[in-house]
Amino acid sequence: MTDEDPIGKLPDHLLIEIFVRVPVSDWVQLCCVKKQWAILFQGEWLWQTALVRSYPSAGQAMRWPGPIPRGLSRRRYAALYVSKHIFSIDCEMEEIVGHTYLFLKEQLEISTMPPPSGILHGTIIDQFIACGKSKDKAHELASHIWLAVIDNLEENEHTFLLLKRLAMEGEVFLPYPYTRSRKVQWKVFEKLFTDFRDCFIHVDYCDLLACAKSKFQPIPPTWLGY
Repeated sequence: MTDEDPIGKLPDHLLIEIFVRVPVSDWVQLCCVKKQWAILFQGEWLWQTALVRSYPSAGQAMRWPGPIPRGLSRRRYAALYVSKHIFSIDCEMEEIVGHTYLFLKEQLEISTMPPPSGILHGTIIDQFIACGKSKDKAHELASHIWLAVIDNLEENEHTFLLLKRLAMEGEVFLPYPYTRSRKVQWKVFEKLFTDFRDCFIHVDYCDLLACAKSKFQPIPPTWLGY
């Protein structure tokens, strides 16, 4: 595309009105067309417009207490998108679910040495309780978020090493709801023994299998066999 093309002469505010009507799946391609367009997607203006258009009630949402911040419009848009498309929550009031998912995924994926899972889980529980959720609801939401994040981790060496560390973490007594659910612990082992089976050396496999047997009885036959 050249500056002589009619669309190349449009002012930024009209370009933004066009872009926010394009499917989200095409936004990366739009950023690659022109440097001007890429700059628009880096700015707050476009994301504010997209946020108001896609989630009209988001502008009325109040800030919440707790350790996980709300962030600017781009972050809020991503959080609401996650809440709707991963957790099927079609309500702006549950924006915090998306923010918590993004927080946990970034801590696990980006950090070279993520904090212990107990600290991350405790942060999530504290966030939901600070937002007025009951202990049972906070534990339920935290478990759903852990399961979704584990399901959506990239299959690479970093994830393999991360899951091994999560699986081998010692049991620490913590009062409810600060203990991770058994479903989350099961998911960690399941992903290791299915998606990453070929990454094990024999010693690691035996250690992980022994750890799994100490936590779960019986274990699935699909976990057996190196």
